[in-house]
Amino acid sequence: MSIHSLIIGGTRGVGRELARIFSEQGHTVSVVGRRPPSPEDRARKNVSFWAVDVTDKPGIKSALAEIVATNGKLDNLVFLQRFKSDGDPWIGEMDTSLTATKEIIEALAGQFSEARDHSIVAVSSIADEFIAHGQPASYHVGKAGLLQLVRYFAVTLASRGIRVNCVSPCTLVKQENQAFYSQNLKLQQLFQQVIPLGRMGTTVDSANVIAFLCSPQSSFVTGQKITVDGGVSLLSQESLARKIAGL
Repeated sequence: MSIHSLIIGGTRGVGRELARIFSEQGHTVSVVGRRPPSPEDRARKNVSFWAVDVTDKPGIKSALAEIVATNGKLDNLVFLQRFKSDGDPWIGEMDTSLTATKEIIEALAGQFSEARDHSIVAVSSIADEFIAHGQPASYHVGKAGLLQLVRYFAVTLASRGIRVNCVSPCTLVKQENQAFYSQNLKLQQLFQQVIPLGRMGTTVDSANVIAFLCSPQSSFVTGQKITVDGGVSLLSQESLARKIAGL
């Protein structure tokens, strides 16, 4: 039987790339997103889309039931949704990042297949540990809370054979911001200078790590966070400042 992977927030960025990877690996892929998919994405083999906001509780409940009824029980569940709205950022972030994730996991915990190894991956941000300039307090607290939510479910769902992990990427080059970075060569060069691996990360880099956590190769990994940042978080603030200043 085909592996069924559900992606929450899979029509843009890392989620879009992950849907492509899963499709090419032969998964049955269900994608939930607020935005409709592009014609290219809609044409992908074995990929189905449901347009619904995760904070719409009746809507998401109905969509999840339809997804299981249509594509069968789950093997993998990945969370990539982000709060982007003009509403209250604190309430919106908590509802989108934490409440929705918790309620979807609880709703689907009994809807995984009979196979022993299952995977849930929540995608956070390096703001779960560091302070990201320009992002509000709600973003930082929401991402930090997501990591602890992952640890909680890693323990409570372990007896069901469900592994739960977290991926925390840095700033990534994606389809939506590629033009911006292409037109800002100095900013690109700065990233290349301070990131130990010498380049900016991409959606493929992050999606590949998620795919690994959703594969048998990670079958004894749970409750962990993998940071995808090219090694920049390993450097002290002093080291970064001196490197940028050339001192």
